[in-house]
Amino acid sequence: MSDVYVIEGGHALHGEIAVGGAKNSALKLLASSLLAPGRYVLGRIPRIADVRWMSEVIVHLGGDVSWTGPNELTVEVPERVGTEAPYELVSRMRASTAVLGPLLAREGRARVAMPGGCDLGPRRMDLHFRGLEQLGARIDVTHGYIEAEAERLTGAVVELDYPSHGATENLLMAAVLAEGRTVIRNAARDPEITELVEFLQSMGGRITGAGTSVVEIEGTSGLTPASFEVQPDRHEAGSYMFAIATVGGDVTLTGVDPSHLEIVVQKLRECGMTVEPGGDRIRVVSDGQPRPTDVSTLPYPGFPTDLQPFAVVLLTRADGLSIVTENIFDARFIYTDELARMGADVRVEGHYAVIRGGRPLTGAPVRAPDLRAGAALVFAGLVAEGRTVVEGVEEHIDRGYEDLSGRLRAVGANIERVPHSELVRA
Repeated sequence: MSDVYVIEGGHALHGEIAVGGAKNSALKLLASSLLAPGRYVLGRIPRIADVRWMSEVIVHLGGDVSWTGPNELTVEVPERVGTEAPYELVSRMRASTAVLGPLLAREGRARVAMPGGCDLGPRRMDLHFRGLEQLGARIDVTHGYIEAEAERLTGAVVELDYPSHGATENLLMAAVLAEGRTVIRNAARDPEITELVEFLQSMGGRITGAGTSVVEIEGTSGLTPASFEVQPDRHEAGSYMFAIATVGGDVTLTGVDPSHLEIVVQKLRECGMTVEPGGDRIRVVSDGQPRPTDVSTLPYPGFPTDLQPFAVVLLTRADGLSIVTENIFDARFIYTDELARMGADVRVEGHYAVIRGGRPLTGAPVRAPDLRAGAALVFAGLVAEGRTVVEGVEEHIDRGYEDLSGRLRAVGANIERVPHSELVRA
């Protein structure tokens, strides 16, 4: 079995936490490297499991990926790349479907296993498929694989039913090499989309409208490699902000972009926290006694679904009734059973979680069901009475956090990462 986190709760947090590069940007930049042969240098790449697995996909397709600095990846892409991403690689993360658009655009065909990653309920691959079909691709899903072909992608007007960031990214990467003009309507507006556009522009892509709901792409016959530095991870930053609010203390996050976190700042202030953004830093001060509030997840710039579990953990501390509405993923509340083991009073009714806060959390053995919920359970352990053991570290939490326990220890948390076998012997 994998490593576990062993946590003794009750220690306030003080100091600074440096936020790493954005996971979701790093993965899509790696996928985009398949669009043109040559050498790419990508900076501020987090050393996390998802980056390792996406690197393995690139290597399987014929590229070479190596660490050339503490958080710098160098990618070498050959003149011809493979067209199949097999199940044993793709099954571990959702973002692996991002190679579909680049492979179709460059090689005219792709065979990609249906994705894995966090089990958050059905995700809308149909938006990817319909959009790529409008660009001229033929797509079939058989025996667990997405098989796509296109002699030549051609521009089209694509209207997304929902502003899916995954579908928007795949369409961007496909359309940048398509013949003619593509318009994506109801496109996702996430900062990671804007960064992907900036990266493609640095490669020679002709794209306008990033950050708006209408993105236009003029296809080009060829792109060139580029060097690029990834933006700060807003989800990592937001999760630490909620951790400080939950546990209590005074911590400054460094290397962040406060403009990506305005809704988080607003919600934490509603809960009575002191939040001071400035430059590339955000200071959070908390007495660990939040006020109740309501939260609804929405596509960017709304409240991120990735931060929903952290909001629920915080609101278990608030003396009163709070309601959290999940509008993105059907199964995102699955972790609440684990919170109940720690004494939380959270009742889930469809897309709603009703939280009756104010009851103390107590340490218990819990298991991470997905990436963000796993980290949220860690933060619950930081405030719980007694010892909490969190399983699922390598399977889930390592996918999005670089040295989570080390960063938390540096600001006063009592947390250790140990092999499960040592825990059993103890």
